[in-house]
Amino acid sequence: MASSSSLSRLSNLCRHFNPSKSSDNNKGVGLIKVSPEVSEALSNGGPVVALESTIISHGMPYPKNLETAKEVEAIVRGKGAVPATIAILDGIPCVGLSVVELERLANLGTQAQKTARRDIAHVVASKGNGATTVSATMLIASMVGISVFVTGGIGGVHRHGENTMDISSDLTELGRTPVAVISAGVKSILDIPRTLEYLETQGVCVAAYKTNEFPAFFTRTSGCKVPCRVDTAEECARLIDANMKLGLGTGILIAVPIPQEHEASGSLIDSVIQRALKEARDKNITGNAETPFLLARVNELTGGASLSSNIALVKNNALVGAEIAVALSHLSD
Repeated sequence: MASSSSLSRLSNLCRHFNPSKSSDNNKGVGLIKVSPEVSEALSNGGPVVALESTIISHGMPYPKNLETAKEVEAIVRGKGAVPATIAILDGIPCVGLSVVELERLANLGTQAQKTARRDIAHVVASKGNGATTVSATMLIASMVGISVFVTGGIGGVHRHGENTMDISSDLTELGRTPVAVISAGVKSILDIPRTLEYLETQGVCVAAYKTNEFPAFFTRTSGCKVPCRVDTAEECARLIDANMKLGLGTGILIAVPIPQEHEASGSLIDSVIQRALKEARDKNITGNAETPFLLARVNELTGGASLSSNIALVKNNALVGAEIAVALSHLSD
């Protein structure tokens, strides 16, 4: 009952959220704290790009995580948009982190709870620290009016998901939260065809950037075609704008292939993934612990190559996402 009440309180507060009065929302559990920079941009209709925090706490080791987070924010700013990294600190959902807050999160690492939509109320009620996944970041971004969100790769239907029913909440969030997610597709440790089928069931528009084929995170191709292709940031912006104006209520997934020079060998990655999957099954690693384990093992087994690829694609997504956010802001000028 306590967690349900807390989430309801959070939702009610967010419905009345006014970016120009963000200073009024900086106190107490269940209040969203918006940084002055993000607040000003939202008030003026400027371009803002939401960024998740799980990639900082659980995606890579310290200090590489902090270095990467700062670089990604710098890329967004370099394109004329405002970065809004989202996390929960001491029970307060924060939209836009200061350098001190980024450093704190990076140092916390896996001590920060990996926070999906289902976990928000608990982390807020317990005044805990939460690193937001795709689903939680989308939800909080939507609450304050941010329409563009950049991540590495989204979750999906896990391999053998037809038996385990292990399906990421990222997919259902895309089906009910009107935020455009810019990613390098679906992590190749997952079942990509079933993930795309599930997104279709959820009514999610899946678009690929400058390609007709859905990318597979570490590689540019997956063998799966997409129903929608977009070739410029302006086309992406018009797609997002139409989705919002029609009130469809669903998110959009814009899949951006990893830069060719950072693409991993498809056969190498697949063999490594198969080995990591077997290890996860042998150790009975399941649920939200499975993806971090698999990504860590794939990185170990590739001698660090997959982490380098991961960082490269996140930076590329930030570049594209910032351009889309700027183009979207121009549509409302």
